[in-house]
Amino acid sequence: MLARADAGIRDAALKAMARALEEREDEILEADERDLDAGREAGIGAALLDRLALSPARVAGIAAGVRAIAALPDPVGETIEGRRLANGLDMRKVRVPLGVVAVVYEARPNVTIDCAALCLKSGNAIVLRGSSSAAHSNAILAAAPACPRPRSRWSPVAGATSSRCWRLRTASWT
Repeated sequence: MLARADAGIRDAALKAMARALEEREDEILEADERDLDAGREAGIGAALLDRLALSPARVAGIAAGVRAIAALPDPVGETIEGRRLANGLDMRKVRVPLGVVAVVYEARPNVTIDCAALCLKSGNAIVLRGSSSAAHSNAILAAAPACPRPRSRWSPVAGATSSRCWRLRTASWT
């Protein structure tokens, strides 16, 4: 399980993710260009197109951000505070993974990697719901080997509509 994975394993996966982004830059930029073309045809505004646009510099920045996350100290298991109670009981507040983080975002393909990297570092699973305006970019960013991961732990899901996301958000898991 990701929450129990050694920090070294999670950091190695993050470094591999950064390398894969750089190695697949041409594919990523090609997918982004398809999203930009579709956005122009749909008449989306200049500000949204700018958020959607990737460039070699932006891809390099995303990879650098992943490396920066890998270089952070391991948050899992860190003791934030602790004290001994009057009855002799030691009490500690320790950082643990949340479990599953869900992120819904609009026309920002970099968020696919930024959030995935943060969740990987912190031992959390993630459900990402990017907008249809970045569908091609998000697909290539989430696809193997752009984001190395155990297939049983992280699988891209196509066609996650707003209503499906709402059902996921409001589901009862007990």
